[in-house]
Amino acid sequence: MSPTPRARRLRLGLPRRVFSQVLLMQVAIAAGVAVLATGLFLAPLSKQLDQEAERRALAIAETTAQDPQIAEGLLTTPPTADGPVQRDAERIRKATHAEYIVVMDHRGVRWSHTTLSEIGDHVSTDPREALAGKEVMEIDNGTLGRSARGKVPLYDARHRIIGAVSVGIAYDSVRARLIGAIPGLFAYAGGALAVGALAAWLISRRVQRQTRDLAFSDISALLAEREAMLHGIREGVVALDRGGRVRLLNDEARRLLGIGDEAVGRTPDEALGAGRTTDVLAGRVTGTDLLTVRGQRVLVANRMPTDDGGAVATLRDRTELERLGRELDSTRGLIDALRAQDHEHANRMHTLLGLLELEMYDDAVEFVGEVVGDHRATAEQVTEKIQDPLLAALLVGKATVAAERGVALWVSERTRLPDRLIDPRGLVTVVGNLVDNALDAVAGTLHARVEVELRTEGRTVVLRVRDTGPGIPADQRELVFTEGWSTKKPPAHGKRGLGLSLVRRLAERQGGSATVGAADGGGAEFTVVLPEALTEPELEPAVPDEPELEPAVPDEALRPAAVTEEETR
Repeated sequence: MSPTPRARRLRLGLPRRVFSQVLLMQVAIAAGVAVLATGLFLAPLSKQLDQEAERRALAIAETTAQDPQIAEGLLTTPPTADGPVQRDAERIRKATHAEYIVVMDHRGVRWSHTTLSEIGDHVSTDPREALAGKEVMEIDNGTLGRSARGKVPLYDARHRIIGAVSVGIAYDSVRARLIGAIPGLFAYAGGALAVGALAAWLISRRVQRQTRDLAFSDISALLAEREAMLHGIREGVVALDRGGRVRLLNDEARRLLGIGDEAVGRTPDEALGAGRTTDVLAGRVTGTDLLTVRGQRVLVANRMPTDDGGAVATLRDRTELERLGRELDSTRGLIDALRAQDHEHANRMHTLLGLLELEMYDDAVEFVGEVVGDHRATAEQVTEKIQDPLLAALLVGKATVAAERGVALWVSERTRLPDRLIDPRGLVTVVGNLVDNALDAVAGTLHARVEVELRTEGRTVVLRVRDTGPGIPADQRELVFTEGWSTKKPPAHGKRGLGLSLVRRLAERQGGSATVGAADGGGAEFTVVLPEALTEPELEPAVPDEPELEPAVPDEALRPAAVTEEETR
């Protein structure tokens, strides 16, 4: 036989759902407040009823003591059950519904009482305070039981104390009034509890909708999972509230943006400063996969609004991909240069082969000498003006590519750059970007020409790249330095619109500037100023001034094949 299934235990405790727990706690709070308020109201009510009864007894006693017949009867008649003092006291007692009215002389002997047999006896409580001229209010026990009492002195016509008047209000009537007030209090408390329960239910329903009827354990698990996800993913996440202030940053966003927890509660403008990254996070620039540059990082940003009026922005680090893409572009440029050299080398080899087959040996020797001399002269002329090896190699390679594309690449006669660059790779990036853009702008045009000028002013390097292309309209000269803005077709590896932006940021990081204007005779002229780009010069012996140098790259090497000699002059 199979074992009998174990019966489930009845588990007592709070319900799991947020809605049920909130409702239960709020109803319990409302009930507790109602009970507490009722108790706090009953305590002073009892004391208030006691004081009211005492004041009433004192008022009746004062009224009785003001009756002149009472004082005259006390002085002229004996204390008897049918005396005038008893008759007047009973009349007042019945009219005021007091429990008793006792008139006593200065010895404490009763002249009136509800119980006739007590007349002529001493009072059961101490009358000395009243006989001393004081008014007394108290709750005390006497021959008729517990009562609220008021005692006043009794004066004769000469204002001498001849006795006292004591009035009692039955304490049972005070208790009855208190008990009679309790049902009304409970009714009010019950009404307040009902209203509180209804309000608790409405609030709990709203909480249920907002929490989607989850349990507290589910919410705790979701929060833990969210924290693990936000701080574990390799994308930056920035959450903004409806006021546009940062309310959440994960670790990757802090790293990419270079900010910390101090940015929480501030707007992107306050946390990051002006720039395209700020505009993207604030929603002033819209779109998908928006390119932006923050510091030395290239970021891809997306912004998604949320139901509460805020937004969530994601940031991806594309710096490495962009670097690889630019290396790919450089590799392609190198391949183009090698292809151009191979094409040129093949033509020259065919020429040399023809000269040898025609047995024109002297012409062949002369031809080989000219080719070797031209290449050597080109490299020497560049290195004489630009002593930094990286930049010199870059321009020699660009000259070959330019010649293949039918563009004349010139190094200005005013170019002078010593081998004292602090950041030669940065300047290579700047020159390479500007030359590539200039070659793209003038390719396929008549008399295509690009001129590079590199000169120094103290420790400042000034770079100018001029071209004979269509130029840049005045209203777009600032837009060209904006991340993601480009008129060119995107390359295979990604998007354009970063080269000039990186050029400006590199210049500004060194305290310089990057601007664009119109070149003489048309085209565009880019100017980059890099302060403190050179190291301090070493003291060297003075040398005579060098003669003016010829253009670094001869026309024969850089002139397009379709351009005649007259056209290049």
